[in-house]
Order: sequence, then structure tokens, then C-alpha cells
Amino acid sequence: MTRISTKGNISGPTKTFTHSPDQIPLLVTPFLRRPPYLATSLQQSVADVAPIDNTAILRAGARDRGCYLELKLVVCSLCSLLAINGVVAARVLAFSLFSLFRHCESRRRMASRSDDSDLFILSAAVLLLFARVASSTIAEAGDSSAEGRRNDLFQAILREEAVARLEELGKVTDADNYLERTFLSPASKRARDLLCSWMEDAGLRTWVDQMGNVHGRVEGMNSSAEALLIGSHLDTVVDAGIFDGSLGVVCAISALKALNVSGRSKNLERPIEVIAFSDEEGVRFQTTFLGSAGIAGSLQSSVLQISDRSGVTLQDVLKLNSFEGTEESILQLKYDQQSVWGYIEVHIEQGPVLESLGLPLGVVKGIAGQTRLKVIVRGSQGHAGTVPMSMRKDPMAAAAELILLLENLCKNPDNFYLMMLTAKVLEGNLLVVHLCVLLERCPSGQVTFTVDIRTINNMAREAIIFELSKQMYRSCEQRSVSCIIERKHDAEAVTCDPGLRSQLRTAAYSALKRVVGEIPDEVPSLMSGAGHDAMAMSHLSKVGMLFVRCRGGVSHSPMEYVLDDDVWFAGLAILEFLETNMAKL
Repeated sequence: MTRISTKGNISGPTKTFTHSPDQIPLLVTPFLRRPPYLATSLQQSVADVAPIDNTAILRAGARDRGCYLELKLVVCSLCSLLAINGVVAARVLAFSLFSLFRHCESRRRMASRSDDSDLFILSAAVLLLFARVASSTIAEAGDSSAEGRRNDLFQAILREEAVARLEELGKVTDADNYLERTFLSPASKRARDLLCSWMEDAGLRTWVDQMGNVHGRVEGMNSSAEALLIGSHLDTVVDAGIFDGSLGVVCAISALKALNVSGRSKNLERPIEVIAFSDEEGVRFQTTFLGSAGIAGSLQSSVLQISDRSGVTLQDVLKLNSFEGTEESILQLKYDQQSVWGYIEVHIEQGPVLESLGLPLGVVKGIAGQTRLKVIVRGSQGHAGTVPMSMRKDPMAAAAELILLLENLCKNPDNFYLMMLTAKVLEGNLLVVHLCVLLERCPSGQVTFTVDIRTINNMAREAIIFELSKQMYRSCEQRSVSCIIERKHDAEAVTCDPGLRSQLRTAAYSALKRVVGEIPDEVPSLMSGAGHDAMAMSHLSKVGMLFVRCRGGVSHSPMEYVLDDDVWFAGLAILEFLETNMAKL
């Protein structure tokens, strides 16, 4: 028995048809041996030609034998045509078979058939049956081929080109032997020009604002609708890696380019704007988020008077780079909240969690708030050989004890049962302690160190600060030394929008599934211990973030590394997000 099986593209579930070989005329054989690569659906073709009168096709077939010969000629012609143009062949086959079958049925009902006409009717019926069966294979092969070409195109843009651009951008530096690209440096100007060319290549309208932020925008079908902003930062730390910040910008540009070259950017229901922020790291002026805070409207005009290490003010630097550098220009940076739908950002994780899970992407549930404390421990100077141990007021020993105390508290969150907080409230909070012990001159009898506390829960962070301060004061009192605790920096925690988190998780899962098939685990939710432009942008709109795996969790280092495939996954996730949530497809 010869079995022809097809799935779903005709209609309904899997269908199987069976015929014995002696019932299939030889003229059918060439079709059964054709490879399934045709690029159209015979089922749709049959539906298209069904209402058409068959007289034009059958006017040369006055007798059944003549119709049989005509059918044989049609089949032989189509066998050749299939190799040249599968689309045309499939439609001609559908038209011819449907018309011939209707003609034969009408002659059968008139009882004017011979043995030859029986053979013809069987031939036509079998070929029509084959057309139905082949329609699924043809449609599936055509869809698969089109999808394959689309995936190849997206891979070229989102993987090969994106990786090449990251490497190219990583060579734009102010230093000779390492990557350094700080706010409004000569290298940042070259990087801005490069990004503008890439944005224009993606079909975006580009401009640079008064803080050096690079913008690229596509209006979509409704230019007055609230815009989706996608961004990250262009600046780097000293001796940086090539992915921090740049990855998010390049992935966003690549995703919009993929939409543009596939002809789908015109289907966007709202404007999409990519922003490469000029300053996030704060290396030059020791003030983070100059770029994103300006757009969010949280940047104070007094920032114009801060100076870098050479004594040059921010205002001077702006004017040297042909920007206005005025209070009015700072105020004009702010976006109207009513014009922004949301903000999303792709960024390397800067931690080891995704790598430990064996997954390339994760969704950020929140960005930790931060408090930085400066702790000064003061004792008294004495002769090492004459002051008894019981009478010493050694600030170094006291500071060492405080450092161990901090470490113990960090490892045991149950110690923070304060202010109506429970361990469950504190669960998942991150307490990072950066200890920088600075020894001053011996006569001073003083040791200074800093404590960096980051949690996703603002109330929890205050409870931790309260408990740390209380125990440090107590410990210093027992050692007869004084302790001064100064709060040097505070930043509120940011919770990512639940809706954006869900949409990004779905997009990330779809991207991974498209490339690698089924994945065993869900896309994880992570907390960000590092600050990002999304923190500043949260003052303007709802925010969402997507983390990308980085090797060893290393960042702010030349050893920072992201796999080429993970760059692809990130870009594809943004593309999936846009196609699913922003486009009318």
C-alpha cells in the first residue's frame, strides 16, 4: 500500500489516505516523486478556482478519451513546470483538476461513460485527491522556506552584524591600549556619529540632543501615539569591556532594522525611539545618569557648575562640544510624560546568576535602591611598646571588628527583625558591603571605610541601616573609640512594571524557542544590584529590563564577555516584543 500523510494545513487534524498501486495511473507517478518544496497552498488554489466555469478548460475534450489525453498533457506539462515555478504550477494544477473532475462527474451522472471514461474519472479523482494531500506539504514547505529565509535574515542582522558592531564600537576609545569613552570626550563624538549612521541604516530619523544623547525614531502608523523608548548608555568606565551599555543600544537598533528590512516597521502602532544615553557611569563628573536624568526631567540645572578633575565645568564642556549649556537647554531635555508609553532596556547581567542557571536571558523584577555610608573610627595614638593592651584605643582593631560585624549581618538576614519587618520581607534583598579601608597619618588615630547597601525594598534598607548603625556604635563604645557615620548617597529602589515584565518574559521565551526549540525552564526573574538608566527613566514612565548572560558575571573589565548567540537571543527577544506588543501584523 502507498500511504500519503499530511498534517493540519488543509484543515483539521492529521489525515491519511490509502490507495493500492494498481489504482494509480502512471501519469500520477511523477507527482508522487516530486520533493515537497513548492511555495504555495493548493488547498487555497482549489478554493480560489471553485466558482469558475469549466467550459473553457474542457472545450477541446468532446469525448472522455479526449479529456483523458488532455489531462495527461496537463500533467506532463506540470511536471516540467513544477521545477521552474511551483507557484504557477500549483495553481494551474488546482484549476485543471477541479474543472476536469466536475466535468467527469457530470458525464457519469448522464450514464454516458465507457471503460476509458472510467479510467479517466479514476485518474482525475486520484489527481484531485493528490492535490488535496499535496496542498499541506506544499503549504508547509512554502511556509517553512519563508520562515527559514526570515530567520536567516534576522540572524544576519541580530547576530553577525550586531556582534561586528559591538566590536567596532569597542574600538572607539580615548585611550591607546584599553577602552575608555567618557562623557563628551573625543571618542564619544566619534561613537555618536557611528550610532547615527547605524540608526539611519535601520530606517530611523536621528538627532543628538543638548546633553549629547543620540536618538533614532520610527513613527509607525500613528506618530501622535505614546512612544516606546528603548535605550542604554554609550559611555564606559576606565578600562572597560565592550558590552556594558553598548549591548542594549546595538540590540535595539538591530531589532528595528530587522523590522524595517522585512517591511514590518510600517505596521508599528506607535512610535519607537532608541536612545543612546551620553552618561550613565558618571566617570568624568562623578554624577551618574546625566543623559537619562535629563530626559526624565530629574536633572537639576545646578549640575552645570560641577567640575571634572581638571577643573572644567559641565557647562564649559557642553559649550566646547557645540551644545548650549544653559539652564533652559537642560529643562528642554525633559520628555512629556503623556508622550511616553514605556521604557525598556537590555543590559548585561553583571552577575553570575544566569550563567549558573545555564540560561542566556532573564527578566529584571527590580533595581536595588542604594545607600552609601562613610564610617570614621577615631581612637588615639600611642607607643606600641608602652601602652598596655587593656588601655589602647586602636581604631584599626575597632574598624576590623566592625567589618566582621557587617559581614556577619549580611550573611544572616534573620538579624534584621526590626521595624515590624520579618525575614520574609527581607528575603531576596541584596546587601552589598564594599569595604575600602583608608589609613590616614598615624598621629590622627583614624580609620575610614565605606559601606554600600543595596536592597530592592526601601523600607528594608532603612531597617538595615538602623541596625548596622546601632551595632557599630555599640561596638565602638566597648572599645572606647568614637564612630561617625555619614550618609553620602541615597537612591530609591525601582520596581519594574509587572506588565512589561510579563511581556518581556514571553518575548524572551519565544526568542529562545524559535532558535533552540523547547527550553526546559522558564525565563527567570532577577534583581539588579547595579544601577541602570532605567532607574532615572522610572521618573518618566513605567520601565522594564532584560538581562543577558555574561561570562563569570564579570563587568567593568576587558574580561567582560557575552556569547555571540546570546547577543542574537537578546536582539531577537526585543524583535519578538515589538512584533507582539507594538505592531499590527
